[in-house]
Amino acid sequence: MNTKTCGASRRAVLAAGLALAASAITGEAAAQQPAEVKVGLLVPLSGIYSRPGQVMRMGAEMAVEHINAAGGIKALGGAKLKLVQIDAGDSTEKAKNAAQRMVAQEGDLVAASAAYLSSFTLAVTEVTERAHLPVLTLSYSDLITERGFKYVFQTSATAAAQAETALPEIMKLAEATSGERPKTVAIITDNTAASVASVKPMKERLLKQYGLELVVDETWTPPLADATPLVQRVRATRPDMLFFLPTVISDAKLLLEKMNEFGLAQARIPVISFGIAVAEPDLLKNMSPELLQGVMTVVGNWGSKGHEALIEELRNKYDEPWMTQNAISTYGDMWIIKEALELAGKADKEAVAEALRSMDLTSGPTKYFPGGRMKFDDKGRRVDASFTIVQWQDGLPVTVYPPDLAMAKAFWSKK
Repeated sequence: MNTKTCGASRRAVLAAGLALAASAITGEAAAQQPAEVKVGLLVPLSGIYSRPGQVMRMGAEMAVEHINAAGGIKALGGAKLKLVQIDAGDSTEKAKNAAQRMVAQEGDLVAASAAYLSSFTLAVTEVTERAHLPVLTLSYSDLITERGFKYVFQTSATAAAQAETALPEIMKLAEATSGERPKTVAIITDNTAASVASVKPMKERLLKQYGLELVVDETWTPPLADATPLVQRVRATRPDMLFFLPTVISDAKLLLEKMNEFGLAQARIPVISFGIAVAEPDLLKNMSPELLQGVMTVVGNWGSKGHEALIEELRNKYDEPWMTQNAISTYGDMWIIKEALELAGKADKEAVAEALRSMDLTSGPTKYFPGGRMKFDDKGRRVDASFTIVQWQDGLPVTVYPPDLAMAKAFWSKK
């Protein structure tokens, strides 16, 4: 027997065996890498809140397209994101039922974005918390992250935080541009969770702190049937400024038109809102832009300086004239989930939740949110979250604060 030949044969067999084993290991690892990773979007796609929900869908779809076109999740071998859309409906009960269906039928979701209205988000996250599904939300209510939940991540500044920091900026703006300090204020708000949370610190202490007398304090349940009684109270007191907080677009339109009918638009009472209802494109469909001129709103986010390319793409793709908080925040949510998957290294909701808790970014998805940082505290609130002030100017709602995001200079309506 040729021992050299025999030895060579054994080495060949051994090498072949090792190659086969390596191939099996590689194949097993590849098999463990998912071809796609499911992320949820639970927003109102029907009923009176469907318009904001549809815009949130647009932002999420754009982000998923961009992420997948850029190579998907690199830590998962280029796995693509797949957006799973769930309709939250037009009531808290429907939103909660939708969340229950989502966690029951889509058990392989790694995270979700939800649910526009704070009242909806409060109900939805009761369900997702039990399922250990991490949820990102733009909703403002402080209660969302006051319950000790571990799977809720609030990307916007809370309603109380926005009121706390926005009121002094509004007072500065009034004095700087009109030369006068407001002394009286009216508050007209719907009774949804975010609106109530926004006015609570104002009524409890902020108005007194800034020397403002509350002359009208009215609350309604949406949708608003008749704005006449509310506007009559404002007309009777003629406040130096009006805080008006609707969450339904039709309510915003109805009251602003009624103010015009009663001559208050011409009286130039400054109108300041919280939230996006007064800055939605639908307001312009049957309403003169002159009635909106000067109206301001404090929002957690908005398409601003640095987002011009995204705004243009949204306009061309969906015929949207500008980028509201709903589009830019939900767009950003998908990028946050993408970064969490990269950190986690696996398509697992527990791992994604832990990555969200530990992340501290100053680049990447931070450019889609005011404040410049993406870190969540132990409550799930974004650290250093800022806000934007948007004002209607010549038929467009443009960012006027903060200065680094502003696309125009603010002005104060004079009575």
